[in-house]
Amino acid sequence: MINDVKKSAEQKMQKSLEAFKNDLTKVRTGRAHTGILDHVMVDYYGSAVPINQVANVTLLDARTISVQAWEKPMLAKIEKAIRDSDLGLNPASMGDIIRVPMPMLTEERRRDLIKLVRGEAENARVAIRNIRRDANNDFKTLLKDKTITEDDERRGQDDIQKLTDKYIAEVDKALAAKETDLMAV
Repeated sequence: MINDVKKSAEQKMQKSLEAFKNDLTKVRTGRAHTGILDHVMVDYYGSAVPINQVANVTLLDARTISVQAWEKPMLAKIEKAIRDSDLGLNPASMGDIIRVPMPMLTEERRRDLIKLVRGEAENARVAIRNIRRDANNDFKTLLKDKTITEDDERRGQDDIQKLTDKYIAEVDKALAAKETDLMAV
């Protein structure tokens, strides 16, 4: 019983951490990385598909992403999808390759992005704390039903607190890395 509650809580905390890290990849830094285009959808014969399913996305240099469509007619659609996305990028076609230069971030924009990232980190911490609360409530219910002893409940709560501390430290570590990345010129 106790192990089931702990295992469930740990899985949920891991998913919260992964969701937070996934959200961080969508925040643009000054350097180019191919993951920034992952959520850009392209119209492919009537259905919306991610850009990496219709083209090769690679890095040309630290500030330029190269997109090479697998089919020639898709070039214009891919370019339009990148331009229309909320990323603020301006792609340019050069033959059968689309070059996507990453504009420099202004100091003000960097600060705004850091505020956004800190808000996402706080949301992740709250989600992890809510999982801790739910697990502790499960322990209290088990104690009330006389399925576990008070000592088992206390040990379970201590283990859940250790898990919570571990995952919140992971969130803080990912946040610090992203802030450093954002402030790098």
